[in-house]
Amino acid sequence: MKGSLEWLMVVVASVFEVGWVIGLKYAATTGEWALTTVAIIVSFGLLIRAGQRLPVGTVYAVFVGLGTAGTVTMDILIFGEPLRLSVLLFLALLLAGIFGLKAATSTEEVEKEGN
Repeated sequence: MKGSLEWLMVVVASVFEVGWVIGLKYAATTGEWALTTVAIIVSFGLLIRAGQRLPVGTVYAVFVGLGTAGTVTMDILIFGEPLRLSVLLFLALLLAGIFGLKAATSTEEVEKEGN
């Protein structure tokens, strides 16, 4: 499948996004700030590489959506944010939109963007 590696880059970039977003709030030591900086560099580096071969609007929407979903999930699981039905419903809606955008990106668009 064309663009599979690039989509994997977007997913990994989103994981690093969750790391740096959490780091921006909770980093207190020089080492934690260094890890936050590395996460920013890796995250945007992978995003830029993926955007060179895939439609950049879809890539960015998927990146931000997955990062948002991951950050909210980490807030609930690790930092004790209360789990509310409304949050779960909106996360489900967000993820449905992400998967919809990904599914709507045709192979022809990926090939055209990559050339």
